Amino acid sequence: MAPLPGAELVQRPLQLYRYLLRCCQQLPTKGIQEHYKHAVRQSFRVHSDEDNPERIQQIIKRAIEDADWIMNKVSAWLSSTCQLGD
Repeated sequence: MAPLPGAELVQRPLQLYRYLLRCCQQLPTKGIQEHYKHAVRQSFRVHSDEDNPERIQQIIKRAIEDADWIMNKVSAWLSSTCQLGD
């Protein structure tokens, strides 16, 4: 499962929030989707007072990397599950 197109266009926190929620929609089960949506919301609450532009860009970069890692992890899990079912 590759990251969604447009990750390279994310420059502002609201764009990141929308991007991450779209990533959550790509996850395979409702439970996993809800877990990561909750994590995204919590992270935004924790960092809501951040006003340093450099720090915001660091957070955006790291969040996209983390989303990519999660999508790859889920993809690998789905591949192994499908192989076991064959």
